[in-house]
Amino acid sequence: MDMVFASNIKFLRKRKNRTQDEVSEALGMKRSTLSGYENEVAMPSVPALILFSKYYNMSVDTLIKIDLQTLTGHQLYMLEHGEDVFLKGGKLRVLATTVDSTNRENIELVPEKAKAGYTRGFFDPEYISELPRYQLPFLPADRKYRTFQVSGDSMLPIPEGAWVTGEFVQDWLSLSGGEACIVLTLDEGIVFKIVENHIKTDGTLKLISLNPLYEPYLVNISEVREIWRFVNYTSNEMPSGNVSGEMIGRTLFNIRDDIREIKGRLKI
Repeated sequence: MDMVFASNIKFLRKRKNRTQDEVSEALGMKRSTLSGYENEVAMPSVPALILFSKYYNMSVDTLIKIDLQTLTGHQLYMLEHGEDVFLKGGKLRVLATTVDSTNRENIELVPEKAKAGYTRGFFDPEYISELPRYQLPFLPADRKYRTFQVSGDSMLPIPEGAWVTGEFVQDWLSLSGGEACIVLTLDEGIVFKIVENHIKTDGTLKLISLNPLYEPYLVNISEVREIWRFVNYTSNEMPSGNVSGEMIGRTLFNIRDDIREIKGRLKI
């Protein structure tokens, strides 16, 4: 057995701020037995492995095969909340991408007509390789970007048909409140919204439109498959005046909140 298991159970215990006494009592074993497992002095039996699997809500395969200390905060959170690839029977997903002749990451384009296909094939390198691609030389080369065509008017002043470029977000817990993101969900496919991060409190994201005609709604993090943080957009329909699209968007978002606050006061 790969004794990554020993470091994993010690890591999980400390991550949950529990003592050996607390864990051993919960598992119905002697403290010395647990200490032996954590320090690679003793080999756990199959029943013992099952006890640890149930206690930490992770599969035996995960506990003995994956070094949990190498995972990101988001990956650990997903494991601890039931998104264990071994328990679910899925596969570890590596972001499918393409590169140019100099090995620089391309920016793939996902037009409106390709959205349905992207929802089904976002993890498939063959599908991603068939998407149009280009480069934006002013963007940092050490990050991954993708461009999506938006539909509808929920994010005005960014107009329908605009091309929105996002930076791939690996650690969803790193999202701060009020960031514009392209979010890929199982039920709704690709949506472009302002995101409020409630992962730590209740495992959800609150998705908010700039257009006040659209009500905010919550999505469970288990429904989310990709998040791309807004970088810029391109459109034939540009806002008038000298104010940037980003500034207009932020202003509308603030106005929208002010209107809601005023309405709330009027109801009192």
